[in-house]
Amino acid sequence: MSINISLKHINKLAIPALIAGISEPILSITDTAIVGNINVNATESLAAVGIVGAFISMLIWVLGQTRSAISSIVSQYVGANKLEKIKNLPAQAIFIITSLSILIILFTYPFAETIFKLYNASNLILEYSVDYYKIRVFGFPFTLFTIAVFGTFRGLQNTYYPMVIAIIGALTNIILDYILVFGIQNYIPAMNIKGAAYASLAAQCLMALLSAYYLLKKTSIPLKLSFPLNKEINRFIIMILNLFIRTIALNTTLYFATRFATGYGAAYIAAYTISINLWFFCAFFIDGYASAGNILSGKLLGAKTYSSLLKLSNKLMKYGIIIGISLAIMGAIFYFPLGQLFSKDPEVLNLFYDSFWIILIMQPLCAIAFIFDGIFKGLGEMKHLRNVLMFSTFIVFIPILFWLDSLGYKLHGIFIALTFWIIARGIPLIVKFRKTFTKLSEND
Repeated sequence: MSINISLKHINKLAIPALIAGISEPILSITDTAIVGNINVNATESLAAVGIVGAFISMLIWVLGQTRSAISSIVSQYVGANKLEKIKNLPAQAIFIITSLSILIILFTYPFAETIFKLYNASNLILEYSVDYYKIRVFGFPFTLFTIAVFGTFRGLQNTYYPMVIAIIGALTNIILDYILVFGIQNYIPAMNIKGAAYASLAAQCLMALLSAYYLLKKTSIPLKLSFPLNKEINRFIIMILNLFIRTIALNTTLYFATRFATGYGAAYIAAYTISINLWFFCAFFIDGYASAGNILSGKLLGAKTYSSLLKLSNKLMKYGIIIGISLAIMGAIFYFPLGQLFSKDPEVLNLFYDSFWIILIMQPLCAIAFIFDGIFKGLGEMKHLRNVLMFSTFIVFIPILFWLDSLGYKLHGIFIALTFWIIARGIPLIVKFRKTFTKLSEND
């Protein structure tokens, strides 16, 4: 079985995945940019969006790993030409993950104030954080449903429909953000930070509806829950558990970064919020090619074409580095306009300009780490991904963060620690991949 790994085919998968991927941080970036420019308590509102965004990202990333697990299993069965055997798996996976999301709403909604106090939020920032979260959290099940459907499409080697859905969702969010945050005179009152939350919720609901429509109309995969459970459900759950632990480690990193930034003061967390949202944007941009690695590596593994798998990794690493360098250059060119897009506060801007260069330097390193992360997800090697993330978080990031904080590095310390965290994620994956598949490819 010949599987196409040409640049043209990689781009056919990567570019729609890239566009779909950046829609996720665009939702947060839009909130950040618009909320940062409101007329009432803009800095406190921006800080609240950053804190809540970090917490919601944690929840989504913990349970949103459904996408990688479904994509891995489906793509491997596509590669082995046995798709019929797992057609009922996506519906079962979606039911499990959306049920868990509802439980999370029930357990977090009443304790929102306590949760955000753990992020060092207080006074007006705490009040705004609670208001924003108590609206946005209801979009959680819809987001996870969409993510699971996107994983199914990826497994089927299709990134086009997720792109269409993501574009519609992002545009809806941007339009509603302007309308609901600033209001329309004599028609709609300005809702400030609550308006941003309602805009995101509406966009998430719309994306879920479109996801269901395209899956049912454009594929043979049903959404109706059926029994008995698919034989791959156990492997799916084990993947999810490993990714769950891995994502807790990932979000431990983001928690400590956000907590330290909040502890330095409102201007620091506001500047950090701008930087980290731009970092997320770059990460999801690179994730387009990581997604192509995810999709194609699972298919190549299912077809047992190991030499092609090695060639794929070499190509993706080269493309990823080029993209990472390009993002760094673009960030340098628009260095000052980027800050002014998100805030007019001189103190916030000075802090942002003083530290954002570290984010730019990090981009080629991020590209390598994220691409091999995607490849390992496609291979179903979730246990190894778990171990690498735990090592990079608890042995590398946290000790460096505390050390640099003790030296008074503040935002510099956070972003330097993140750079070493990225390096510690990428190198072990490259070594493991080369060691495993160089040997297997000799028997192709």
